[in-house]
Amino acid sequence: MYTIAKVIVDVPSRETDRPFDYLIPESMRDWIEVGSRVAVPFGRRTVQGFVISLEHESSLDRSRMKKIQELLDHLPPLPPDLVELAEWMSREYACSTISSLQAMIPSALKGKAERYISYAEPDERPEGESEGSVEDGTGTEGLFSLSLLQPAEESEIIEYVKAAGPVTFTHLDARYPGRGAMIKGLMKRGVLTESQAIKDKLRIKTVKTVSAAVAGEEAEEALASFTAQARRQREVLAFLLEVQIPIGMQELLTTLGVTAGTVKKLAEKGFAVIEDVEVFRDPYKDRRFKPTAPLTLTPEQQVAFDHIAGRLDSHEHGVFLLHGVTGSGKTEVYLQAIQRCISEGRQAIVLVPEISLTPQMVERFKGRFGDKVAVLHSRLSGGERYDEWRKIREGKVEVAVGARSAVFAPFPNLGLIVMDEEHETSYKQEETPKYHARNVSVRRAAQHDAVVILGSATPSLESYHAARSQASDDFAPVLLEMKMRPAGSELPVVRIVDMREELKDGNRSMFSRDLHQGIVARMERGEQTVLFLNRRGFSTFVMCRTCGYVAGCPECDISLTYHQKSNNLRCHYCGYSEPAPSVCPECGSEHIRYFGTGTQRVEGELAKLFPGIRVIRMDVDTTVEKGSHEKLLNAFREKKADVLLGTQMVAKGLDFPDVTLVGVIAADSSLNFPDFRAAEKTFQLLTQVAGRAGRHHLPGEVFVQSYTPDHYSIIHASRHDYLSFVRDELKHRRTLGYPPYCRLILVTMTHENLQILVRMAENFVSDLRGKAQQKGWFGGLDRFTSDAFDILGPIASPIPRIKNRYRFQCMVKYRGAMDAVQLVRDVSNLTLEHLKDASLQISIDVDPQMLM
Repeated sequence: MYTIAKVIVDVPSRETDRPFDYLIPESMRDWIEVGSRVAVPFGRRTVQGFVISLEHESSLDRSRMKKIQELLDHLPPLPPDLVELAEWMSREYACSTISSLQAMIPSALKGKAERYISYAEPDERPEGESEGSVEDGTGTEGLFSLSLLQPAEESEIIEYVKAAGPVTFTHLDARYPGRGAMIKGLMKRGVLTESQAIKDKLRIKTVKTVSAAVAGEEAEEALASFTAQARRQREVLAFLLEVQIPIGMQELLTTLGVTAGTVKKLAEKGFAVIEDVEVFRDPYKDRRFKPTAPLTLTPEQQVAFDHIAGRLDSHEHGVFLLHGVTGSGKTEVYLQAIQRCISEGRQAIVLVPEISLTPQMVERFKGRFGDKVAVLHSRLSGGERYDEWRKIREGKVEVAVGARSAVFAPFPNLGLIVMDEEHETSYKQEETPKYHARNVSVRRAAQHDAVVILGSATPSLESYHAARSQASDDFAPVLLEMKMRPAGSELPVVRIVDMREELKDGNRSMFSRDLHQGIVARMERGEQTVLFLNRRGFSTFVMCRTCGYVAGCPECDISLTYHQKSNNLRCHYCGYSEPAPSVCPECGSEHIRYFGTGTQRVEGELAKLFPGIRVIRMDVDTTVEKGSHEKLLNAFREKKADVLLGTQMVAKGLDFPDVTLVGVIAADSSLNFPDFRAAEKTFQLLTQVAGRAGRHHLPGEVFVQSYTPDHYSIIHASRHDYLSFVRDELKHRRTLGYPPYCRLILVTMTHENLQILVRMAENFVSDLRGKAQQKGWFGGLDRFTSDAFDILGPIASPIPRIKNRYRFQCMVKYRGAMDAVQLVRDVSNLTLEHLKDASLQISIDVDPQMLM
């Protein structure tokens, strides 16, 4: 039996990013496993930790080793395969192991140490200590009874703690405000003792239930024994005997119109049992999903499905890139593959971008698989998310649908991972650990000999290039293509509108004449329109036309966005806000104007230009409340609006039969970002939003408004021509040496002092160059040799200051089998150790999706 546990403690620092050895108390040896969550003493604190391995012996002296203090869960929250995956993530993404482990569990289990206060019996205290210990004036201590000498306020505190048992320090301090010094004095004298324990953020939800405690002849005798005064108790017992199953206390009281006292008296007589029963918080308990049956697959769908089913049947690891045009039926292929997986006794995970995790998407999977589906996303409450996760861990469901973190769903026998819209940048986490769900999915599937399906109408260039080049590594997918929509429906006609020409012809509206006429025509025919603008708020920035002043955030080097409804200016990076000025703060001019276009402004223009038009706006500002997504989309589905206006959340995953017109207000707004993927992201967005039109029996039409209508990404998107876009974009990537022809590591350094930051950034890059040259790694990526390594920078970040911290960055570009991640991590650690400046922060982002 194992006696030593290697524990990763929840202390996120470089010095503690390693396992620590702890003794396993004999009482816990049958319970502790790899993946168990434990409370352990660490220095003077009690901290949470995860067991990553079990050993018989340790290199440390057992007499110096501490014991595990508490086992926090009888069932380990992490199975061994997820512990192994966390260690891989730590190496792959240059992050601490604890941050990887914490990313895998719900927030409810991210417990923190809480201070508890207990009463110490006299024989448990330090020698000579007592409640009534006082000086008797002669230099000797006299011991007196508590009742005689203990101050009344102290006695009150002591008696409360005695009766209540261990109570948190926070609770005790709040119960007796102003007596903190008194509580501290009692602790110093040993009357009260302090301990620490890990306290989870949420508890399991329970409800009181009532059931009959008698049956048969005993029940008949009980019913006959009630007097006339106990008539109501007899009614309750008769009801419980009739239903024969435990019933919720509240439901019982409501149904029979009795009081809780009546039920309690029945229980006191031994005729009923009242107990707390665990229940799962179900966010969809009030929803009824219409069951659906598998559809007949088209020839293209059948070919794709057969390839996937072959790997599922043989239990062989495989990765497939399912490239299907919008509306080609990728979801039906997913559903039938999941059914095949379940029929073999295995489980499936479905990943969708958070922005696409709409009620419509949930309905497709719940409709097909019913209660076998758990849903994990950010709009659930903490308790709901925790209970959905518990359903997975306890084997109550077979399918998990969720955003990127659902890849960690603790299924024991995983057979399939589906990643819809695999190109989406939201699959890359921007906070530590900065993992990409695509790579993690492939790695996790390999652990289980499972299959991965990467689906998209516009695959990322990295995935598509890997599939076409038939790379030999584990991440290279097999390409499956679906080029046609089912039932013969055609892709919508896309028309590019040159807004420069509109301006020349005197049209200063944000709507082109063609789009204006298209909206009018749909209103007349009772059809619907989707308008897309990748920008929330009323306007992009506020500027004085007299002196040129632009309202900026005082803590970030970025302009503030105007929000009309609240009439304030807001920073979308740090959250700072201030009232909108009526005159210029610099020169006092009244010529203060709002520039750029946001969704609020478009909504206002629609009301002016189209009298009586009904508009639903969907953006971050209108979808704050829980359930708001579903409410707005249901209203649009029920045709309570003519136009659905929004940001990216209207571009993906929506399927409305009466949407025949899509308008893109400013197609080139994302082209001007300082990002080598700008053209790719523009093409993907335009293709996705255009795919919302004409998905059923009515033909669709799309108007793309642009000031750069001749850009290749816009031209190819208008033609639904992914292959031509890939050909043009890969030429640029190859010339400049960017993915998929190399990998990137973005290193961002921040400090409150600009001079220190600049010096540190230059030293970091110098050290990194030196270490790389020692390994013989240097070689330009333009040579297209198998191995290459290059460093760009350091330079100021595109947003050089956020939250009063200056930001510099450098970019590492490499190709080949070299372990560049570990080199960057080592040099980063050396820099932090030499500088010894707590204000300095270094962030390492492997395969970054955002370069801001």
